[in-house]
Amino acid sequence: MKVKLLFFLCLLLPGFLTAQQKPAAKKAPQTTKFDPRQRPRNLTDEQLLDLVQRQTFRYFWDFGHPVSGMARERSNVAYEYGGEVVTTGGTGFGIMAIIVAAERKWITREEAAARILKIVKFLEKSDSFHGVYSHWLNGETGKVIRFSQKDDGGDLVETSFLFQGLICARQYFTQENKTEQELRNRILWMWEGVEWNWHTQGGQNVLYWHWSPNNGWSMNHQIHGWNECLITYVMAASSPKYAIDKKVYDQGWATGDYFKNGKEFYKTKLPLGFDYGGPLFFSHYSFMGIDPRGLKDQYADYMQQNQAHTQINYAYCVDNPKKYKGYGPNSWGLTASDSHKGYAAHSPTEDLGVISPTAALSAMPYAPKESMAALKHFYNDLGDKIWSEYGFVDGFSEHHDWYAKSHLAIDQGPIIVMIENHRTGLLWKLFMSSPDVQRGLTKLGFESPQIKK
Repeated sequence: MKVKLLFFLCLLLPGFLTAQQKPAAKKAPQTTKFDPRQRPRNLTDEQLLDLVQRQTFRYFWDFGHPVSGMARERSNVAYEYGGEVVTTGGTGFGIMAIIVAAERKWITREEAAARILKIVKFLEKSDSFHGVYSHWLNGETGKVIRFSQKDDGGDLVETSFLFQGLICARQYFTQENKTEQELRNRILWMWEGVEWNWHTQGGQNVLYWHWSPNNGWSMNHQIHGWNECLITYVMAASSPKYAIDKKVYDQGWATGDYFKNGKEFYKTKLPLGFDYGGPLFFSHYSFMGIDPRGLKDQYADYMQQNQAHTQINYAYCVDNPKKYKGYGPNSWGLTASDSHKGYAAHSPTEDLGVISPTAALSAMPYAPKESMAALKHFYNDLGDKIWSEYGFVDGFSEHHDWYAKSHLAIDQGPIIVMIENHRTGLLWKLFMSSPDVQRGLTKLGFESPQIKK
């Protein structure tokens, strides 16, 4: 199957599929070495959810870049990235995680606001292109670190993940004190400055992923659905000054070979997307802020879509047609992550025998029983090998006796946020309360109980 999506862009990087990894990036000194064998035992479900969220949050808080406060791309230096790489989209997820931490009082509200303000001030001075940020930045200087040979400019999808988090922050930090007022104002200035409609490449009815001052539109990557980019069209429609029209959504996003599906897999009908659903992050990244409960448009019921996608992924792992060791009702979840062969977009049609903890854990709102069973197994039974100072490692394969040492921002963030949305709906409520978002969703033809009439 020929697919042109974000996770396949990864394959363009030189040496991307080598399993070679360099020594860990610099971390704050620890007084004692973390020992997963000493983890707390016999926890209730609520205690376990608390622990997993809080431990995973350390990736963004303790391991955030010391200069910018942004989220590092990954916990290990790999594929010659260098030690200063921070990620735009992963930082958006990290901002949402910081809000969870403030609400649950792992940190103070003041600490949370100060960290996010630090990030925003850094971004204001960093490279951007028509208000759009690149995939990677140097966390010390704010200069672009190119993602691939021609990907050295604005990345609209990563920018949409970033602003999903910033919109949530603006809705959360509403107190009338100096820090929170300044934070709201600076987020608004940045938000109003993103030229989403620039990425229609001169008024075409589709959004383009990349633009670079050095390479222009030469990457020529149109954003068609179904994949992780619904949030990009929603943000573009919600813009106060540079919004797209509905026809860009209908003629750009809702088209292509892999938008509508309608077939059954494991007795579950899949409304949209690739056969067997593709990697599970499709149902996570956009829906960290967008509330799928009762969300409908002319193309789908999005809670139904995400539940079907999750159920098919689960059923495939239980069926385990390739007979991989360790797959089953308590160990499932295929999505993009590190593997024994390098980074890969794991799914039922690209199954390397690797389970990615973020897949099942971030599916908590869609399959709470199955996700909780996986969480208990990962922690109680496999914790000696996959539990770490930053929560669960990025992937593992019992079949190949391989257990990652790495963590990725874009995988750690959804664990915290989607578990919280399952528990309290916090980020869903914040994002959907934005008047701009409500206007954008309405413009695109969405219905939702969260949209005020």
